[in-house]
Amino acid sequence: MKEFISLIIIIIFTGVIYYAIGPVAKKVEGHKFIPNHHFTYSDIPPLKLKGNVAKGKALVFGAGACIGCHSIKSVGIAAPMSPVMAAKTYGVVPPDLSDAGVLYSPKFLAAYIANPVKAMLLQHRYNAKNGKVFPMPAFAGAGGNKQQEIADMVAYFKSIAFTKKISPKTAFVDSCGRCHAIRFDKWTQIGFIPKFKNNLQKLKFELKVTQYQKALKKYKGSLPPDLSTILESRNKHFVEGFMENPQNYIKNTAMPRVGVTAATANQIEKYLFQTSNPEHAQRESLGRGIMIYLFIFAFFAYLWKRSIWKDLH
Repeated sequence: MKEFISLIIIIIFTGVIYYAIGPVAKKVEGHKFIPNHHFTYSDIPPLKLKGNVAKGKALVFGAGACIGCHSIKSVGIAAPMSPVMAAKTYGVVPPDLSDAGVLYSPKFLAAYIANPVKAMLLQHRYNAKNGKVFPMPAFAGAGGNKQQEIADMVAYFKSIAFTKKISPKTAFVDSCGRCHAIRFDKWTQIGFIPKFKNNLQKLKFELKVTQYQKALKKYKGSLPPDLSTILESRNKHFVEGFMENPQNYIKNTAMPRVGVTAATANQIEKYLFQTSNPEHAQRESLGRGIMIYLFIFAFFAYLWKRSIWKDLH
């Protein structure tokens, strides 16, 4: 019986250390706890007007001038310049707008079109006092009801999305991947590292990455960090809060409010978890198997011990 009690104690302590102490430590480490608002963006008024898709398309390709800087791959519009050239021109490559209607909160997207600096909470960086101008201008309108025109554009972006449910990888790449790398998944700010046929191809790709990062660093003030281990070094609450409003954690940071929906944020977190723990599921399964094996082994060892030593007890 003593053996069984010892085994149970070992199992309990192992479980507590793995499933309780680790997660709790990650919860309390680092930054102070700041309540999240679940990507509701309460400072932005709701989008009440119903948009017209056809009119929105005309605005996106016309008065909105979106395709002058952005690609829209879902309708066959390629980027007007390479990522490196775009970074040298704007500081960062303008995002592809194919999934904008699904990635971002509708009211954030409307506020972004109306005034990108205000929507992203970057007034401290781009204002009349310091003379800095954000690369994307605010939508001036096309001569009609400006709010209705913005609602039309949002409706169009919703209609052209590749899919209504974004994959974890796409959510990260489209929302975060233009500034942040993921070395564990071989993602750079200009794309995934391909297989090279020779060293010349490798050197050319690495040169492009270096040139892009140099422009991005100049634009941001410092190179945004690689996010391979962000969920391991911080925690889910921190990552969500930082995406929702980075100013709450780092005052006057160059990182903008991303404006994603709660569903998009959840997909981004899934990708970050998958890339930081690629063998998590295998490790969990193997751990359970080992514990079951040890329990069965201990049970038969106990029966064998009783059989051999029964005359001495």
